[in-house]
Amino acid sequence: MRARWFLTVVVAAALLVAACSDSNDSSSDTKKSTTTTEITQSSPKPPKTLEILVTNDDGVKAEGIDVLTKGLRSIEDVHVTVVAPATQESGTGGKATPGKLEVTDTTLASGYPAKAVSGYPADTVRVAIDEMKLKPDLVVAGVNQGQNLGALVDVSGTVGAARAAVAHGIPALSVSEGLVADIDYQAAMPFVLGWVQDHRLVLVDHTQPKQVTNMNIPSCTSGEAKQPVEVPLAPAGTAGALVAQDCTSTLKDPPNDIVAFNAGYVTITDPIPATPAK
Repeated sequence: MRARWFLTVVVAAALLVAACSDSNDSSSDTKKSTTTTEITQSSPKPPKTLEILVTNDDGVKAEGIDVLTKGLRSIEDVHVTVVAPATQESGTGGKATPGKLEVTDTTLASGYPAKAVSGYPADTVRVAIDEMKLKPDLVVAGVNQGQNLGALVDVSGTVGAARAAVAHGIPALSVSEGLVADIDYQAAMPFVLGWVQDHRLVLVDHTQPKQVTNMNIPSCTSGEAKQPVEVPLAPAGTAGALVAQDCTSTLKDPPNDIVAFNAGYVTITDPIPATPAK
């Protein structure tokens, strides 16, 4: 359709010039200039590339980070850089290592290039931004193997990496999926990609708040995950953070992320505290 529109404009411009060929030169030049200006003003503005830094806490070779990277790269005009822990670092929260860390070239499970950092998830963000001088518009951490709800966010390396991004002035999305024997990471992609698409404009123009958005996707053995709900973190001491999810539940208006998640909802907590609770 765009090609036909452009051809129509060009043909119209040519006919206009031919019809005015008998006019004086100044008049002809004026009309040509006007036509050219109209075409230029109607040309679409090229989109700005969205720069995303991807990390995790399950290690650079984990399936979740590979699926996440593939999904993000499927969005038009998105560039993804992967800097992740060299090994499994779950449960390390926001731990950080002072000084220089070993950084090696590697690939994800599917072969996409990545940097492996011999440190904690939070270290990978420091290395990417302070040492590699990357300037991401967004940091996405995950997809984590197992949910991070309620007080668990404070021990989560996935959330720890996201918090490190915010400390560097970069918005972050931490993504986790319900813990079952065989996690289907692809099931998380529609929700993750939908969130990125919804926030793209404010991310590229840097008006998105510098905060951590925590997303958890249930693993459904029956039924289907319900559409995302925005809910607060469950209060400290709330039970049920690591139980199976009931995606057939008919619960309405869940009060917090643990209750919502266990009833089969995709949960979004936006924002979570920038630092662990004391």
